[in-house]
Amino acid sequence: MRLQTARGLREDAPELLVQAYRITSSVLVKLGEADLGWLAADRAVAVAGADPVLTASAAVSVGQALRALGRDRLALAVTGDAARRLAPSTVDGALLIQGVLAAAGCGDAGRAGELADRAAGVAALLGAGDDPHRTSFGPVAVELARVVAAVELGEAGEAVGRHEQVVRGEAWRRLPAEYRAGYLVDAARAYLQVGDLDGAGRVLVDADGVAPAEVRCRPAARTVIAEVARAHPVPAGVARLATLVGLTR
Repeated sequence: MRLQTARGLREDAPELLVQAYRITSSVLVKLGEADLGWLAADRAVAVAGADPVLTASAAVSVGQALRALGRDRLALAVTGDAARRLAPSTVDGALLIQGVLAAAGCGDAGRAGELADRAAGVAALLGAGDDPHRTSFGPVAVELARVVAAVELGEAGEAVGRHEQVVRGEAWRRLPAEYRAGYLVDAARAYLQVGDLDGAGRVLVDADGVAPAEVRCRPAARTVIAEVARAHPVPAGVARLATLVGLTR
């Protein structure tokens, strides 16, 4: 029994290590330490070995870290290369989503739309299947990526319209709390771009109610809160948020 357990742990070690490095990378990126996040993602690729799916799942984190470093073109190349090696899967879909966001960061609306359509096709093909690599990929994730891409491309009106439609669905509520809260910070940027400070404030307060750490501990969220808090009068709830994150006293 002990021998079987030890052998099982050895067989599972690469997958567990990849997951650990990916989680570490994600946390570091959220905390504004994208360079360290990239190193953790690179370690995930290294320990994945010859397993193509594990390597591709690690490439999702590489793409995320590169985007946070402002290296969108490189992120697009890395995720695109990894996706071409895979059959349709949740990992393939997650790579395509990173590609959507990287293309938007490059200002390439056509490429972002093409990759989003491919991701939607993968999501439709997979249906409500298993997600062993914890990507949270599915049709709603594709729609959220379209919203964030529109924000990056300066198409704020489209972003707000898509956002208000997607959050009405049941699939939205089934996403992990930290995923929803992180996304809502991006949605607040869309409201800021259209000049709707009340809408931006409402979305930020909603995000704080879903997963407070995603709002209070992330530099990117603090930047959005600061922009909204400069309004006169400050939208309801935002003054309290600004105080909680140390922007006001």
